[in-house]
Amino acid sequence: MIAAAWLALGWCIAPAAAAEGPAVTASPERPLNFTNDVLPLLTKHGCNSGGCHGRGSGQNGFKLSLLAFDPAADYAALADEGLGRRVSWTAPDESLMLLKATGQVAHGGGVRFERESSAYQLLRQWIAQGTPWGNENDPALARIAVEPPERLLSPGETLPLRVTAHYSDGSTRDVTATAEYFSQQPAHLEVSGEGQVRALDQRGDAAITVRYMGIVAIARLAIPYRQDLPEQVYADFQPKSFVDQLALEKWRKLGLAPSPAASDAEFLRRAFLDSIGTLPTPQETREFLADASPDKRDRLVDRLLDRPEYAVFWGQKWGDILRNKQLDGAQKDNSVKFSAWLRAAFAQNMPFDKFTRELIAVTGKLEDHPQMDWYRQLNSSQNRVEDTCQVFLGMRVSCANCHNHPFERISQNDYWQFAAFFARVDAMPYGTVKTVGVKDEGELANPRTGQNVLPKAFGGAEYAYVKGEDPRQKLVDWLVAKDNPYFARAICNRLWGHYFKRGLVEAVDDLRATNPPTNPALLAALAADFVEHGFDLKHLTKTILKSRVYGLSSLPTADNAADRRNYARHYPQRLPPHVLLDAISAATGVPAKFNQFAEAKRAIELPNEAEQSDFLDIFGRSRRDTPCVCETRVEPNLSQVLYLMFSPELQRDIASPEGAVAKLIKENKPTAEIVEELYLRTVCRPPTADELKDAVALIDATEPRQAAVEDLLWVLLNSKEFVFNR
Repeated sequence: MIAAAWLALGWCIAPAAAAEGPAVTASPERPLNFTNDVLPLLTKHGCNSGGCHGRGSGQNGFKLSLLAFDPAADYAALADEGLGRRVSWTAPDESLMLLKATGQVAHGGGVRFERESSAYQLLRQWIAQGTPWGNENDPALARIAVEPPERLLSPGETLPLRVTAHYSDGSTRDVTATAEYFSQQPAHLEVSGEGQVRALDQRGDAAITVRYMGIVAIARLAIPYRQDLPEQVYADFQPKSFVDQLALEKWRKLGLAPSPAASDAEFLRRAFLDSIGTLPTPQETREFLADASPDKRDRLVDRLLDRPEYAVFWGQKWGDILRNKQLDGAQKDNSVKFSAWLRAAFAQNMPFDKFTRELIAVTGKLEDHPQMDWYRQLNSSQNRVEDTCQVFLGMRVSCANCHNHPFERISQNDYWQFAAFFARVDAMPYGTVKTVGVKDEGELANPRTGQNVLPKAFGGAEYAYVKGEDPRQKLVDWLVAKDNPYFARAICNRLWGHYFKRGLVEAVDDLRATNPPTNPALLAALAADFVEHGFDLKHLTKTILKSRVYGLSSLPTADNAADRRNYARHYPQRLPPHVLLDAISAATGVPAKFNQFAEAKRAIELPNEAEQSDFLDIFGRSRRDTPCVCETRVEPNLSQVLYLMFSPELQRDIASPEGAVAKLIKENKPTAEIVEELYLRTVCRPPTADELKDAVALIDATEPRQAAVEDLLWVLLNSKEFVFNR
């Protein structure tokens, strides 16, 4: 006890005899390795977590690297720091690291394991062996595997997982006890620290993430909604493509049945709004509904992607992603020209690999290459790495700036090697970029080690600088390579998420091992098809829009109402702010007016975020401060409801003498025709018989007649059917 007290005060004491405890002797046949044997235990028990000694400043004078990303520093902290006060070779049981972890000495982190535990015994053994670091020829961890990798469970069923570590020399080790386990859907599955999974009552697919020494494996588990669905529930869903087939396979596995096909009117409105951000006109709706040809939906998709609004709409969406922001008055023209370049790229259906190269590896004068304006935002090594990864790889890597990525096999050194591709970019300071070139010199150092690093992509080859060569070209070569595991999947997931209102991986720009896709086979097939067709964005879009899955109704059934991850029905979503503003303008017949960009006739034509608009702010437009699509907020809120109900601007447009209602009254159309026209202008369908009957009766019983028609338009504009794309 005296020795323990001195140790608690920080003194290094080596008593002649060990304290009482389990007698554990060193294993002569296998000397321990610090990285392979000790660090997994420290990670398992939270010693190097962000809430404990892994925080940036450490804890109570003792600092470890977060989740063991720097083994050498951790070894020094444990074995050498403070004259080795944390370990006692001659009396392992009196080692401070063991006394604190077992609660024998006051410890802010509490008891981490017991004296009788295998963790205690192994750490004691390591200390007794003289705290070996290990040998150069010791095997390194290569991968881990979890068993079973996939399984269907019943509510209440338990399942033990088994985790095996595979090493560079071909050897394996059971690391079930020292791996970490996380339930990705805790409402579906719970998992113990020993890897024991229990299925809860909530049905659906879920995943258990297993992490061991920075390497991740996934156990895909599911609790089917039903296991007795009759085959006839799928009879009306006849797959047209691999999209439909792979979705159907997942439904069968989970016991989900698809909703019926959407009506022609629903499909028309959905496809217009999703692909070109525009409502169909009443005449376009009438013609489509009257068309009896079986392929009219496919032909509609082809027409939509050839319309000029396609390029305008997608140019604006990519302006959000690429942060095309008007930073000050002097830069207005730059931002507008960049917006025009984006529109031109989509108008000509520029292959996405070329689009990527034109942005990342641009060189020359701004007046010749407006996309160069992107580098105004990429004003640091960090911005260049993080925006490039999030936009083109669907990866959020900012945490690897300071330490190894906790959820991906991306080290801090990997981050800075990726940044080194941009080390020789020669651009003017932020806000005044007029040229972008490549310098003959320029290197980056890993800030932790201070050592200069060479360019290297994640999992790619290291690149040696060559005078006169642009390292960014090598980066793009890696990005757009057909076997790149990230690039095609990222854009396929991004487009899928746009059209289905939820990505196969959600969020759409957060693809990582610990966030697996809901349908891995479908995402892989989309990516392979996209690559095979030369990175053709319109081909990818048509593959999605022409699928039967995209054409399903948004109305839930008893066999899919509880699921929101597998696309057995369409998921409604509030219209994006610019699209909603344009839809209101189309419905009222009164175009929106813009002050800063008077030449813009529609909100989707606005080139950047600088236009002052209360409507766009209330309804959640992106401020273009980050590349995340989440900056555009589509969640309904009370301010939006109040605006649509009471705003003077909307009331003014509805009652405008130049608006749709005034023109219909002036033409002295029959009430039934007026009602039908307003339904077509807003929800893009004729009214039902009951709706028509009630509306006609109310209008004909009201004086003045125009006020009643205005009220009907107001009601339609405030309906969920108008505000939502379903």
